[in-house]
Amino acid sequence: MGKLVVVVGNSGVGKTTLVRRICQVLPLSYALEEHVERPFQALFATELQRYALANQVDYLLLRAEQESSIRESSGIGIQDGGLDLDFYVFTRFFHQRGYLSRDEYLLCERLHQRLRRQLPPPDLIVLLTAPLDVLLSRYRRRNRELEIAAAADLARLQELVDEWMDQVPPSRLLKLDVSTNDPLFARSLPRLTTTIQSLLDS
Repeated sequence: MGKLVVVVGNSGVGKTTLVRRICQVLPLSYALEEHVERPFQALFATELQRYALANQVDYLLLRAEQESSIRESSGIGIQDGGLDLDFYVFTRFFHQRGYLSRDEYLLCERLHQRLRRQLPPPDLIVLLTAPLDVLLSRYRRRNRELEIAAAADLARLQELVDEWMDQVPPSRLLKLDVSTNDPLFARSLPRLTTTIQSLLDS
């Protein structure tokens, strides 16, 4: 069975950039959030309450399908975000914002629980951290055409990330401070590659 690494953290912290960078160094398969390719993302951005449920169900299924594909391989795969981030952070956030009704949120919760029971949890969760002012700067700089959460939402998203991380066993968690201006992750890569290499060797 393949091993799974997920890179998590707030919006704009550098998850996708780090995944692409580590794959230049180690022979890993990777799976990205595909925010442009997802069929409901653009619709969700224009009609929040109408398409929130379809968008979240699509994302939860996508992330589970990506995990399943990685697990069926013999190596290590890495995701930016992932099934649990999409539920514990974004699905909860959209419910709190009123985009998902209570019943819609509970449906997403049931789906997440079912998918997670069918799939083992990630072997390693890499948490990227940076102060809010750094996140705001990066968020504005990335200038994506499709954004659901706004810059003003980053503080609440961080609280949701922190609440989720409190539930994660320390043995499966690697925290990386990425607050410095280091676009190639030169400071973080040595520690991350060593940790992933140990998964390859185990």
